[in-house]
Amino acid sequence: MDAFTNGILQRIHSTESDLRRARETGDDFLADVELSELDDLRRLAAEHGVDVRPKVA
Repeated sequence: MDAFTNGILQRIHSTESDLRRARETGDDFLADVELSELDDLRRLAAEHGVDVRPKVA
C-alpha cells in the first residue's frame, strides 16, 4: 500500500471515529463538520482509485 492510500484510509478512519463521537455526544454542528470532511475524503479517495468500502470477511 502506498503512502497516499495509507494516509487517506487513516484519515477516513479517524474522521469516522470523530463523527461517531460527535453524534454520541449530541454535537450536531461538529457532526455536520465531520460528515462534510468524510464526504470530501471519500470523494478524494474515489478520484484516486482507492477503495474505501468496508472489508467483508
